[in-house]
Amino acid sequence: MADKFRTISLSGLFNSPAKLSTRTTKQRRGWHRSVKEIAEQIPRGLQTCWGIPFKLGPKDLSKPGLVVLTANAEQTEVPLQGQATHVCIQHFCNVTDDMTQMTGGGEVLAEYVLHYADGTEHTTPIRRRFEVQAFAVDWGNAAFVAMPAAMPQVAPDDPTALGWGLLQTGVTSSGSPFATWVYALENPCPDVKLSAITLRGTTDDPVGVLGITLYDGPGHPLRHVPRKVYRLVLPPSERAKAGQVSAELDMGVVTRLYAVPGKVSQEWLDAPDRGLGQPRPTDVATREFIVEATGSEGATLSVKVEGRAWHEIPFGEAFTEGKATSTDDKARIEILNPRTTWLHATIIDESTGRPTPTRVHFRGKYGEYIPPYGHHAEVNDNWFEDYAGDLQLQGQSFAYVPGKFQIELPIGEVYVEFNKGFEYQPVRKRLEIIPGQRELKLTIGRRCDLRKDGWVTADTHVHFISPETAALEGKAEGLNLINLLASQWGKLFTNVADITGEASGCSDDETIVWVGTENRNHLLGHISMLGTHGDPVFPMCAGGPSEAYIGDPDVVALTEWARTCKQRDGVVIRPHFPAPVCEEPVYFVLGELDGAELRRFETDPTAGTLDEFCYLEWYRYLNCGYRVAAVGGTDKMSAGMPVGGVRTYAQLDPNEGFTFENWGKAVRAGRTFTTSGPLMELTVDGHPIGSEIRMPSGGGEVEVIASASSIWPIHALEVVVNGKVVADSRDDNGCNALSVRKRVKVSGSSWIAARCGSALQVRHCWPVHLGGHTSPIYVVCGDKEMFSPSDATYMLTLLDGGITYLDTLSVRYSDERHAQIKAIYAKAKHELLHRMGHHSHGE
Repeated sequence: MADKFRTISLSGLFNSPAKLSTRTTKQRRGWHRSVKEIAEQIPRGLQTCWGIPFKLGPKDLSKPGLVVLTANAEQTEVPLQGQATHVCIQHFCNVTDDMTQMTGGGEVLAEYVLHYADGTEHTTPIRRRFEVQAFAVDWGNAAFVAMPAAMPQVAPDDPTALGWGLLQTGVTSSGSPFATWVYALENPCPDVKLSAITLRGTTDDPVGVLGITLYDGPGHPLRHVPRKVYRLVLPPSERAKAGQVSAELDMGVVTRLYAVPGKVSQEWLDAPDRGLGQPRPTDVATREFIVEATGSEGATLSVKVEGRAWHEIPFGEAFTEGKATSTDDKARIEILNPRTTWLHATIIDESTGRPTPTRVHFRGKYGEYIPPYGHHAEVNDNWFEDYAGDLQLQGQSFAYVPGKFQIELPIGEVYVEFNKGFEYQPVRKRLEIIPGQRELKLTIGRRCDLRKDGWVTADTHVHFISPETAALEGKAEGLNLINLLASQWGKLFTNVADITGEASGCSDDETIVWVGTENRNHLLGHISMLGTHGDPVFPMCAGGPSEAYIGDPDVVALTEWARTCKQRDGVVIRPHFPAPVCEEPVYFVLGELDGAELRRFETDPTAGTLDEFCYLEWYRYLNCGYRVAAVGGTDKMSAGMPVGGVRTYAQLDPNEGFTFENWGKAVRAGRTFTTSGPLMELTVDGHPIGSEIRMPSGGGEVEVIASASSIWPIHALEVVVNGKVVADSRDDNGCNALSVRKRVKVSGSSWIAARCGSALQVRHCWPVHLGGHTSPIYVVCGDKEMFSPSDATYMLTLLDGGITYLDTLSVRYSDERHAQIKAIYAKAKHELLHRMGHHSHGE
């Protein structure tokens, strides 16, 4: 299909060197002085602009390589032969001191006259900023009828080549600082043979002509049809993986190519793990691919199957007729969705009858994701790169929408999934969109409502997004409190400008966003300052990379940060407990910690125990009598993690409303459970989570009732006493509710908690199983305190490690500060040794 172009050689007609001169002569005005800085970059040799090939002058700028047109110069007649629908000309005009190229323009600078073999002719005026534009223009002053020589292309997936900010646009252009313009002169008599084109100037302001090419084909060579989504089908013998297939459009751009995800099945609609994401698609050989492309009607789509075949498909035919077959009659493409309609969509909460924020996913009949307007078709789940209210749960993309939204959907068969946290039933359904439809109403229903019993939900650990985005995503995920944490990452500081020392302005009665800080040390550990009133707890990081910057000293202990937070009415949380592991014994022993994030539900209960490393570490401190609540947080740092994917449920005092302060009281009282999906209950002799029960010194029996319920199947529920499983309920096939009721003997002071798990995974960027763990109920027998010498010995080892680090490798702020930090460790060690001494004597 290459015969649609014929390049015309101007080598014998050039009347000026390509090196432009600013000197004014009798024949013409000199080129504007600004050309001096970019003259060397005037295009030369063989060039392709918008898919149109041009043969320009020699690369040696001192040799003739330009046709310069002015009123005083001789006109140039270029011989032509044959027929053409358009005469394509690459040219430019001068920059003017009065900047007319930046306004409406319109001044006629030249005339291009087509001569026909039958003796007739046709003259076209060449106007500034219409058919031609200057070699240098400011942003926003493109020509009306001509295109810049460089066609926009899909940006390479390489931040080093473009910079992350521009890379997000998905668009790049390889244009030269020396701007040239391609004008496609439409031939009014395409069926009559051409004999020549005359180029003549009409003013003393020069026009430079670089090259001419004839185009004979359908449509305007520079006017692209709208971007559409096509289904490409290869012949049976050419099944290939996505990486083995490439597609190029000679007069346009292929914006995306990927394997067809697969037709939507009833199995997908009924899947028990709906709402949890999907596995990333496997790279298997297939015949069917999705191609997104835009180009001129005369473009050719070239499809190459690595090492096997090359197919050429008329792109304009595919656009106008809806389908086209390759010239070898083996491959074909068709418009995936020939007709679409723009819809105003609403998702209604059945319990209130009002629109409600949700997480939505629309897909076409071939499984292709269709995002609501304003959301990404390709969600970037890299660290700190994409925060547009989107979510990527491995192989499934979602958009967060505020109850009402707009979307363009294909007429006919469409599928939707929408979700709203752990208390609403996820919905997957087939829709039938009809021509002319403008409204779409969907409903979502509650499965349960723990808020009525005083439970509120929180994510203790979110990064990077704005407070407004946090509020939207939190509401869509059924959260009441989103703790957005500012922090430092080397030289990078995030969310610091969002800190207000109070609830963010986007908060309301049922959803609070509070910007606190995560304070971090690469070795001593991390600790989160939630709900700090007034001034934030600074510095946010210490001790050097990868948390602080190179050379930042150890200026403060985590325990000091915690004390400051409490003095400012905040809540102190140990994020992603227990790693990095070091200073934990200090703030546990000294009573400065309110909650520990237990979020790594990594164990499949059908494979054995529910023990998790984070559980076992937490149990050590509980076994020594240090009461710290279990909380849940995501550590969200990308679009691969949903806000509240692991969350805290905290039960407020029945006499108090929902405020951050009252939530903090509930956490400190231990009325919590952490979960990635299941909802948990636990009582001991009728006492709820967080309670303390007094018994005689000899102990006795207590009745333990535990339950877990879930939208998704769960497989195991266990009751744990002092770290040991004493009762369980299991269902290897999975069910939506499990319970345990058992009388348990306690012979001494103890803690009792419940935990549950599922074989199903939530496909976060760090996948976890569905799971949950309650905070304990404490049983105190007489005056006996809980203590485990072996766990205390472990803590002493960590304390010695921290002290050794401070004395050897730590970057010291000053000798005085070094001594003060060590003294905090020494105090914790002294108290722990003191307790060990008492218990070694039988207490």
